[in-house]
Amino acid sequence: MVIIIGSGPIGLATAIALKQKGIESLIIERGCLVNSIYNYPTNMTFFSTSDKLEIGNIPFISHGPKPTRKEALEYYRRAAEHYNLNINLFEEVTNVNGEDGSYEVITDKGKYKAEKVVLATGFYGKPNMMNVPGEELPKVLHYYDDPHRYAWQNVLVVGGGNSAADAALETYRCHANVSILVKHDTLKPSIKYWVKPDIDNRIKEGSITGYFNSEVLEIREKEVDIQTPDGEKTIKNDFVLAMTGYRPHFDLMQKMGINLTEDEKKMPVYNKETLETNRKGLYVAGVVCGGMDTSSLFIENSRIHAEHIADHIEKSR
Repeated sequence: MVIIIGSGPIGLATAIALKQKGIESLIIERGCLVNSIYNYPTNMTFFSTSDKLEIGNIPFISHGPKPTRKEALEYYRRAAEHYNLNINLFEEVTNVNGEDGSYEVITDKGKYKAEKVVLATGFYGKPNMMNVPGEELPKVLHYYDDPHRYAWQNVLVVGGGNSAADAALETYRCHANVSILVKHDTLKPSIKYWVKPDIDNRIKEGSITGYFNSEVLEIREKEVDIQTPDGEKTIKNDFVLAMTGYRPHFDLMQKMGINLTEDEKKMPVYNKETLETNRKGLYVAGVVCGGMDTSSLFIENSRIHAEHIADHIEKSR
């Protein structure tokens, strides 16, 4: 038995690759199926084309060249159904004890024996906090879903990447009064090429107020204090959408005994060919391999991890 932690696309792909080799697996997922994709904005469109998101040799047919969140959710659900994968949902892994061939995976609901363990939890699990007074207020959200609730509200979007640009544009088009705060002097160049001109022009014309080289100082019920190049400002505010990025579950990796690099990327230490970590029989797969370098690995270039892991497990039996 191989236990896979995480039911994202790479976790599913790994279970499929193992099943094709006659190796039994169990996926344990703390949320719903492909939980990270479920938490994407409702109207989100992928940067990748649908063929680059395929797993298990199942064609992914989308209405447009770039699939939507809704289409991806249906696709991965159908892939899991097609291969009849063994998946426990809404169950969180808290630790992994034991050794290669005799692991014990501990969850908030029980314990499981496993020969091998694969960690495929992605990087979308924990938001990067701003660590400012008032961040704990209910009006501060680190996950953006749908723009409708923000109609006619004063919204501050914090961040300079794709999520921030999408949230700012969508809430603006639902008639919110939107400001976007970016800690650098410009938005990230990695913003989707069809979105970048839109957000740039909305800021340039003043439809969305842009604060660059700025940071949040304090959040209150109806106001936010920000530091700008022109000094401190207080702006009216009903909601803060903190699109500040996310990070892997470093605490879980360290509890599991996985070594991390000592640089700022904090990448798990693993064999690039087999994906096996410093702990024999324990593997990492997917974007979690990049640590804090969340722009280096995606579904399309980490799908191959599933094959490498399945091959290595098969040869080690």
